[in-house]
This record gives sequence, C-alpha cells and structure tokens, in this order.
Amino acid sequence: MSKPFSDHDKRKQISVRGLAGVENVAELKVAFNRHLHFTLVKDRNVANKRDYYFALANTVRDHLVGRWIRTQQYYYEKDPKRVYYISLEFYMGRTLQNTMVNLALENACDEAIYQVSIAHSHTDPCFLDSMASLGLAAYGYGIRYEFGIFNQKIVNGWQVEEADDWLRYGNPWEKARPEYMRAVKFYGRTEHTPDGVKWVDTQVVLALPYDTPIPGYRNNIVNTMRLWSAKAPCDFNLKDFNVGGYIQAVLDRNLCENISRVLYPNDNFFEGKELRLKQEYFVVAATLQDVVRRFKASKFGSREVVRTDFAELPNKVAIQLNDTHPAMAIPELMRVLVDEEKLGWDKAWDVCVRTCAYTNHTVLPEALERWPIDLFHHLLPRHLEIIFEINHRFMEYVASKFPGDHDRMRRMSLIEEGGCKKVNMAHLCIVGSHAVNGVARIHSEILIATLFKDFYELDPHKFQNKTNGITPRRWLVMCNPGLAEVIAEKIGEEFIRDLDQLKRLLKFINDDAFIRDIAKVKQENKLKFAVHLEEHYKVKINPQSMFDFQVKRIHEYKRQLLNCLHMITYYNRIKKEPNKHWTPRTIMVGGKAAPGYHTAKMIIRLITAIGEVVNHDPVVGDRLKVIFLENYRVTLAEKAIPSADLSEQISTAGTEASGTGNMKFMLNGALTIGTMDGANVEMAEEAGEENLFIFGMRVEDVDAMDAGKGYHASEYYNRIPELKQAMDQIAGGFFSPKQPDLFKELVDLLMHHDRFKVFADYEAYIKCQDKVNQLYKNPKEWTKMVIHNIAGCGKFSSDRTIAQYAREIWGMEPSLEKIPAPDEKLK
Repeated sequence: MSKPFSDHDKRKQISVRGLAGVENVAELKVAFNRHLHFTLVKDRNVANKRDYYFALANTVRDHLVGRWIRTQQYYYEKDPKRVYYISLEFYMGRTLQNTMVNLALENACDEAIYQVSIAHSHTDPCFLDSMASLGLAAYGYGIRYEFGIFNQKIVNGWQVEEADDWLRYGNPWEKARPEYMRAVKFYGRTEHTPDGVKWVDTQVVLALPYDTPIPGYRNNIVNTMRLWSAKAPCDFNLKDFNVGGYIQAVLDRNLCENISRVLYPNDNFFEGKELRLKQEYFVVAATLQDVVRRFKASKFGSREVVRTDFAELPNKVAIQLNDTHPAMAIPELMRVLVDEEKLGWDKAWDVCVRTCAYTNHTVLPEALERWPIDLFHHLLPRHLEIIFEINHRFMEYVASKFPGDHDRMRRMSLIEEGGCKKVNMAHLCIVGSHAVNGVARIHSEILIATLFKDFYELDPHKFQNKTNGITPRRWLVMCNPGLAEVIAEKIGEEFIRDLDQLKRLLKFINDDAFIRDIAKVKQENKLKFAVHLEEHYKVKINPQSMFDFQVKRIHEYKRQLLNCLHMITYYNRIKKEPNKHWTPRTIMVGGKAAPGYHTAKMIIRLITAIGEVVNHDPVVGDRLKVIFLENYRVTLAEKAIPSADLSEQISTAGTEASGTGNMKFMLNGALTIGTMDGANVEMAEEAGEENLFIFGMRVEDVDAMDAGKGYHASEYYNRIPELKQAMDQIAGGFFSPKQPDLFKELVDLLMHHDRFKVFADYEAYIKCQDKVNQLYKNPKEWTKMVIHNIAGCGKFSSDRTIAQYAREIWGMEPSLEKIPAPDEKLK
C-alpha cells in the first residue's frame, strides 16, 4: 500500500487554485492570530482545533465583507432585476473552503495554516454558488433551523437519531440583522369592510434575519443568503396577564419560537403537521416583506419610497419556488397586493403570475402537499379566502376552454373534495406561476404526460425542463484537487467556470501518460479513504478492490434492496467457488432514513446485518466487504466521492426526478451502473451510453407492465435460483441468526407489496454487474471509460442550469464580468 500524500505534497499539488502571494501569507497570519486573541480570547496554549477553525473562518470572512458590502451597493446603483430563490431546505454546513476557492485565497490560507500548522475542514447550495458566479442579483431565502437534519448513529446495526446542535458553538459566517426584523401573522379572522379586507386578532411572530455571504468565483461578487429565525414579540401573551400569568407568558414564548427549531427530514412523504405549514408561511411572509421593501426603495441607503407602480414588479423581481413548500408565496403576494397595496384583483393576479415560477422535485404521489382546509382556516383564514377566489376564477377559465368537462374540472381544482377537503399545493403553484419545470428531461416529460397532464393541455407554454447541475468549484476543485490539477495540466483552468471545456479531454483518450495520471489520482484518493474507513469501521480495506458506492436517502424507490440482493448473490458465488479469480469489491451504502419511515430503517438494518456476516467470513477474505457509512453528509461525501470507482443509480425507471449525486460521481471519475431514470438518461447521452452500465426496465417497460399483467414477484422468485437463494437466506435468518424472523416484513414487502419492482430488474442488474467486474480487470480500458465520463460532464454544471433559469424563466442575462474590488473605483 503506497503512502497517502503528505501535506507538503498536497500543497505542491494545488497550484490550480491560485498561487499564494508571500505578502498575503504574512497578512493572513497576522489576521489569524489577531482573531484567535481578540475574537476567541484564547492563546496558543489553550486553543483547540475548533478555535483555529473559527479564527481562520473569521480571517477569510474579513476578506469577504468589503466585497459583500460593495456588491449590495452595486445592486442599489444599477437596480438590476433581482431573483429570490425560496427553499425550506437551505441548511448551511461549513463554508470555509468553498469561500477560499472562490476568493482565490486558498493557497495563501493553506500556506499560512501550514506555517501555524493546523488542518481545516468545510455545505453550500450549488445554485447560490452559480448565481453569484454568473453575476446575478440573487438572494437565497429559507429558515435558520436551530437543529438541522439529525445526526445518524448506527447502534447494534440500527439507525439512531441524534439532534444536530450545529449552532452550539456559533456560526462564524452568519450576521444577525435584528434591525430588519419582520412581523409575521397567524390565526385570527377576516373582516370585510368598505376599505377592503382586514385580517384581525392575529398572533404575531417576529422573523429575525441572519445573513450569510455567498461569493461568486473570482468575480468580486458576494450575494446574500438570508435565513429567518422565529422570535416571540416582547408583549407576547402579556396583554391579558395577571400576576401568575406573567411567568407563564414568558415561558410560552418558546412555543412561538418553535417555528424555526427543527428541519423536517425530506422523506418524500407528506404529513399535514400544523408546525410545518407554519414554517412554510413564516418563510414566505417574511421574505415577501423584504421583496416589497427592496422593490420600493431606490438607491443604496435611501429610505424614501420611490417605486409604487406594482405593474413594474415582474420587471424587477423573479420569485422561484423550490418545490411546493413555499407555495404560500402566491396567496401571500396576492394578499399584499390586494389588501395592503390596494391593487384590483385582475391586475394583482397578472403581477403575481408573471413574478412567480415553480420547480417540481418529485413524481411520487405520496410526497405531494395537500393541506386540510380546516387547518388552513384556523391558521391562515385570509389566505384560504384568497385561494378559494383563485380557484373560483380558475375553474371558470377551465370551463371556458373545456365546456361541460366536469371530470376535468374536478381533477384540476385547487380544492380536492372528498371526506376532508384539502388544498392541493402543486395545483396552486402551477396556476399561480408563469413557468413550471422539472429537474431532468425525463422527469419533465413524465410531469406533462401524467401528474400535470391536464394543466399542460390547458397551458402548454408554461412547462419547461431545467436539468439539475452541481458546482464544479465544490465538487471538483475543492474535493478532488489532484484530479483538478491533472485536468488543468492538459486543458488549462477555464473548465472551472466553463465545464464544457472538459470535452477537450477526449483528445487525450489514448494518451498513456494521461491515463496513468488519472488512474494514479484515483488510487491516491482510494488510499486516503481506505485509511478513513479503517479508522472508523475497524474493517481492513483492500485498496485494490473496486469501491462501489450507493449513497442517497434510504427510500424504497431508490432500491437499496436491489443492491442488497447483489451483495448476497456475489457473496454466495464466492462461497461456492472460493478458488476462482473474483474481482474484489468494497460495497458502501450510506444515507439517512426519515425518523418515522420504518421500512427505510429496516433496510439499514439489513445492510448492516449482511456486513456482519460477509466481513467476518474468512473464506471471502478481502474479496468482498460491505460497509454502511454512518451519518452520510456533505463533509463525508467530499471524502468518499473522489475515491469511488462505481456509482449505483438504480431507482425504478420513472421515480427519481433527477439526482445530483450521480453527477458528482461522474465528475470525480466513477463509472455509473444505473437505470434509465432521472439525469442518468442525459448522462448516458453526454458520455455515450456505451460508457455507462445501463440496465433494466425503461419507463415504457414499467408502464407496459402496469397496464398489462402487472408485477408478480413470485414469478421471478420461482424462476431465478440465485434470487430464490438470497431471499431464502434473508427470510431464514442466515443474516440474523439470533432473530431469524428479523427481516420478515422486508421479505413480505418484496414478495407481495413492492411498488418498485425490485425482482423485475434483478437478473439484468446481476448481468450488468458481471460486465462491471470484467472491465475492472482491465485497468487501462476502465480508465479510458472514466475519461469519456469526465469529458461528458460539461452539461451538469449548475452554471449551465442557472444560466437557463435566468434566460428562460427569470428574464435575466448572466454575466461573467468582474465587478471592481472594494479598493477599486466603481465605474
């Protein structure tokens, strides 16, 4: 096993990230020591790694602040159209290294840190990175959750959740802005008066903004992500207090501050919880107050209201609804325009539709948000009235286009009739937006053919596709500097901001030295990750083995169970012929199961159980290892993905909207085994289908099966001996000898209730895995295929995605122009 890179080698290797100027290094050291001393109040004798991290983060942040203020000033001077990207799932992890790459500070920091001898580590949303890098006046808006997605512990093979107290030590990147606190109202009732509608007797929650800088790539632009935190007003519950009531009133403040306490794990399953609807309205109501304030304000620092003509709003503001969670932006914007700004309904509606656009992220029906009308009436009475009015007018429009088609009207209504009336939020988003998009071509096609077919027939011009992308700054330059360097040596550094340049690597497809360099970087990344695995899992890893990854949320549709069946089949084959020359594999699965999703938790338990048997079988040795990666998150992804040989993207065709993990693996030199689903389809198109391992049913095969004789698991079970053997082992307790019926429910699911047709693709999957094994035995051909894949990644940059959103939805033009640095004159 050759030695992983030393820090010195690593420093030599990252010239692609901007050479450190000597005076820079000296300057950074001074700033670093100053923050350690004055900000953290520590000295060298007592400071720990976290103190050093915070000192470095503060030092880097200092370099951002001038550009940040300058950018906002620039936007006020130029008054460009602004885009507001609203999502309930921005949760920030650590941002340090990304910021250093984008500011071209990284080498200086590496050098300074090397001289004061510490190692530093780093989640930022790809889209915000691209918006800043493309010079768009963009704002990300979300909630500042006190507790992000839970930390996952594996205890005796089971997932256990721990609260993620990510703010315990503070967050050096954020700046609280109490001066921009906004009031958000809930509950109450409406009064219809001659002056219009009043929403009265409400309960007020304050939204306190925290701003995080989002730097563009070396263009001096720093945009803002603003996350709202819920605060109780000072007079909360005090209006009617007596002496005993005061203490209780103060204690009850917690209830209203719960709004921003915790992120709901996204498990593609809708539960109509009041707290969740509160979160959704909270972020939207606070954000729209900002939108209107900025729209009205003129120049930087001026508080005079200059713009009052709201017909201009769509020319100055674009609002992108990321999924249906911010759908309340539509009725809230209507409330502001009609009730507060006194626009007539028709004019207000025209403004609303031209301002808003909606991105859909799932085709699974159980994931779609449908809020009970009673809950709505209780929590947001005025908004329910507005939704009823929107629906009434929309139904008239549908009737005029399709006279007498009552069934169509029922299907398209924003209000679902039935036992408990519900508001269909996806329908609200479509009706209230001028553009609706899916996130991969096949996904957008499925939307207009199935889920939103009626709406497409009514307004075909609304529907678009915007295939997802990832930022090459984080997912190549930062997490895989060795590969970035090898690429830069061949084609220069332009690929960092123009990923299409990677196509030029095809010229070197037969260049032996280049093939060797690519393979060498991969081997080094594998050695590094093997060390990490051995430390954390106490399993001896064969670094020559194929590193096979399936990392994504644990969900039936993603078919981690199909992967389990391959693990077992491969194990059985090795046991049957132990003297044969098998391709060694280390199979790693990672991902979190939503806390309430019992089946997903059982799937994790099955994977850990297979690992317990396989990893301790002396006959198998180091030819097969199965590891469940605990607490898979961005920080771990940045270590794992560069080491991957094989990326598993095996969802049932027609269920995965897009995926971005598939793109990250491809860009980092892994080959993909996958179904024709989500973005895999376009990946195969870009790299050549012969350079991916594509298997299994296509969407049309799945549809034909559903329309025809249906899916019968037992037919496959009885026909395929290796499948039967694997299932019998799971059912008979081979992997759970102490609890033979531990996996009874999973077996029952696979045999009788499997919506995702695991067995139907089993045979094709195993055959395809045999092809993977064959190719892996020929490292040169394997690496050539890797180069084809890297060269085909250009399309999957979030820069391309965002440029398309800008031009085709927001009516904005991206720009690669640099704005002047803080010490330069503004033109």
